[in-house]
Amino acid sequence: MAGAALTALGLPSGAAGTATAATATAARPKDSHPRAAAGFRGMWIATITNRDFPSRPGLTAAEQRAELVGWLDLAVRRRMTAVMLQIRPSADALWPSPYEPWAQCLTGVQGRDPGWDPLGTAVAEAHARGLELHAWCNPYRVAGHADPRRLAPDHPVRRHPGWALVHNGRLLYNPGLPEVRRHVQDAMLDAVHRYDIDALHWDDYFYPYPVAGQVIDDDEAFARYGAGFADRAAWRRNNTDLLVAETAARIKEARPGVAFGISPFGVWRNASADPAGSATRSGVQTYDDLYADTRRWIREGWIDYVVPQLYWNIGFPSADYAELVRWWDATVRGTGVNLFLGEALYKVGDPAQPEAWRDPRELARHVELARSYENVGGHVYFAAREVAKDPLGALTAVLDASP
Repeated sequence: MAGAALTALGLPSGAAGTATAATATAARPKDSHPRAAAGFRGMWIATITNRDFPSRPGLTAAEQRAELVGWLDLAVRRRMTAVMLQIRPSADALWPSPYEPWAQCLTGVQGRDPGWDPLGTAVAEAHARGLELHAWCNPYRVAGHADPRRLAPDHPVRRHPGWALVHNGRLLYNPGLPEVRRHVQDAMLDAVHRYDIDALHWDDYFYPYPVAGQVIDDDEAFARYGAGFADRAAWRRNNTDLLVAETAARIKEARPGVAFGISPFGVWRNASADPAGSATRSGVQTYDDLYADTRRWIREGWIDYVVPQLYWNIGFPSADYAELVRWWDATVRGTGVNLFLGEALYKVGDPAQPEAWRDPRELARHVELARSYENVGGHVYFAAREVAKDPLGALTAVLDASP
């Protein structure tokens, strides 16, 4: 099946390292996703470091299941239409995966069987409540530390040490290696093949966020696979493009009704760097700093929906929420790609944030503003813990302002 998918992209089976994503631009048929047109409201349920679920590692299977069902019941009470459950937080899995070990967040020990199937349960229970289940994966994160010996004995990085990089004290898969790209696709697509998920969903981590004094140690991969590219940045962007384009094709081959969505950092490029960019002055630009050409993925139709993380307030000087809504609305116009806006519910009431976040109606104003843009189909809130707490009554204000 994998070889057939690559052939459909115009790429040889085995994905030669010098292939370019330009060969993956053939038009794909768009599927109908019933909640995409209007009224989409989602919440992320994060499992990394037990942020939202499970509340702590080592709970019994029954306790974990009860917590998960509780989050889904909360989603219904808060009038959500979808949940984005993080099923692959650190190159480990919330289902019995043949590719990567059981997730550490479940039992406290990576690779230990928790005694139940969280993803299978989530799909069944979400659908029973009329919710969509979007399976949220992080493609390249391996661990929040730099010691491979702390990984499960059968972890792919233990078996293939050359697949990993260390950046800022953390392990990640090397995006420049074709065999890594194939492995992470296989690992994520296993969930697509085996479960009735509504979407495969990615977050914003591709190449790592820049850190002062840190470099990405991919010299060897670039020397091996970088011939023919203008510079290393172009090669890195192509690696990310290939991951997106190949995954899109393989999803459509495996289960055409499954959507493919990505939630990138909210700024593609500042207008000072590119006239096509937004009127922002953000210190991070996905194109330049994360080697993720999010605008291209939309224009090529590789993804079905995009959820830019617009984690700023209206009027924020360097990244005005209002300007970014305008830019993303214009970017998806006419493409068939659905636009939902990622919202920073976690910032509400935080004294460390700008004063706008101490106004209970800041997020309600986001919803009211977005109504004036025809291509905005809804909003997604980070994250479940805050949906439960409803800081300052901000989510209640959102619901009061919504149809």
